[in-house]
Amino acid sequence: MRNGLYVPPVRLCLGSRAFDVTTRALVMGLLDCTTDSQSGIGPTFDIDGLLFRAEQLIADGADVLEVGGGSGALLSGGGAGGDVDLLIAAVGALTGRFDVPVSVGAGGAGVARDAFRAGASVANDATGFADPEYLAAAANAGASVVATHVGAPPQRVGQSPVEEDLVAAMCDELVARGRRAEDAGISPERIMVDAGVDLGKTAGQSAALLRASNRLAGLGWPLVVSASNAAFVGAPCELDIDAPRDAALSAAALGVALGARIVRTRDVRGARRVCDTVGAVLAAT
Repeated sequence: MRNGLYVPPVRLCLGSRAFDVTTRALVMGLLDCTTDSQSGIGPTFDIDGLLFRAEQLIADGADVLEVGGGSGALLSGGGAGGDVDLLIAAVGALTGRFDVPVSVGAGGAGVARDAFRAGASVANDATGFADPEYLAAAANAGASVVATHVGAPPQRVGQSPVEEDLVAAMCDELVARGRRAEDAGISPERIMVDAGVDLGKTAGQSAALLRASNRLAGLGWPLVVSASNAAFVGAPCELDIDAPRDAALSAAALGVALGARIVRTRDVRGARRVCDTVGAVLAAT
């Protein structure tokens, strides 16, 4: 504990880089590379446009770049062939141009392997590592992984869906995924977990999981908070938050204060300021 807030003393390794995330949170900037983006900023059709956007994100303070399908959706091994080809081409272009770790949204071992060959050093999977070859592919490549939970949180049989049960079930789910990754030979310093607030969850579920970031951050692996579309922040208490950006930054600030150490977002500039401010408070003696 520092200043009454949970501060996990952890190191995070991405590719050849090691980050001290004891108080400083990393910002993961999202890039869509698909022909049917639903992000609201339009699809990225060409590599030049992708590189220009990536350069902006890095200038705004991104520590990591993540490329994926529409709206950052994670591609499975059975995804559209054109989108997968574009994804791999994007990874190669980004790693050839910029000296920052690149993460790929991929739920299949085949896509992940191709991404690693192209230079990706992180893979984000929302399927619970359903592909039995996925973790071995990451371990063989020396890559890091993010275990992201998308959809309704698991419920324990026979228990009412109250907040305590919800959080406990999510802890169980993330621990199971983290241990599977370790058993596959991936170092704990290369494993991240993400409860996926606002990813297929109700406003109440998302808010409960965000409030529980201190517990989720204490599971043993760095915690990611996805905060690009966080309208749920004001919903439980009927707050009128008109600007999605304000809601997303509020979610990021709370998550980092409670122990999250990677903020996954499209608003890199705002998230960088939030992370630096909260980090300065956490580091103060």
